[in-house]
Amino acid sequence: MKRSKSKGTPPNELKSGPLLVVLSGPSGTGKDAILSRLKKSGYPAQFITTVTTRPKRTQEKDGVDYRFISAERFQKMLEGKQFLEYAQVYGNRYGVPKEPVSKALEQGKDVILKVDCQGAATIKKMVPQAVFIFVVPPSMEELTARLKGRRTESDFDCDLRLKTAAEEMKQLPLFDYVVVSQQGQIDLAVLAIEAIIIAEKHRVISREIRLPD
Repeated sequence: MKRSKSKGTPPNELKSGPLLVVLSGPSGTGKDAILSRLKKSGYPAQFITTVTTRPKRTQEKDGVDYRFISAERFQKMLEGKQFLEYAQVYGNRYGVPKEPVSKALEQGKDVILKVDCQGAATIKKMVPQAVFIFVVPPSMEELTARLKGRRTESDFDCDLRLKTAAEEMKQLPLFDYVVVSQQGQIDLAVLAIEAIIIAEKHRVISREIRLPD
């Protein structure tokens, strides 16, 4: 008795479209360090640099950590509808430029971007098929130690970030995955994110990313 041939697509012919990966989490959880390590590892994805009106910190590099621009330039980009998502956080404005995201997806490249929780919620409404990853600290006690230890904000700003973080932790149900960022163990967080992306690439029904006009 002959076996009938499967009418399905052979596994080696399955193709997954490009992913839009949204990385978010409270301030101080190591998102920037995780992204930096992902970039240095040569991971094949387009990393989108967020635009901000926030003053550059000493250790930061323009065009790498953020694109630092004036409030006037930000407003012009906003009026020109050049942002996929934008928000005001701690008195400064942040925005994800739409063009590089759209261009990378058209070229079949995965896109990874970092936004705050407010931004993640906005993108979730516009692009629900994106992959949402929430980076969290092992505990609020450790997050407090991290924020106070980096000494990049005043005591008032540090306390404000901790209060905001406590509220942001309640947004966990918004996300698809959670990654715990342990102090001094960035590589483990990076491996977890890479594993998430690999798993997404093996979905039976792949995600179709469609950006709003």
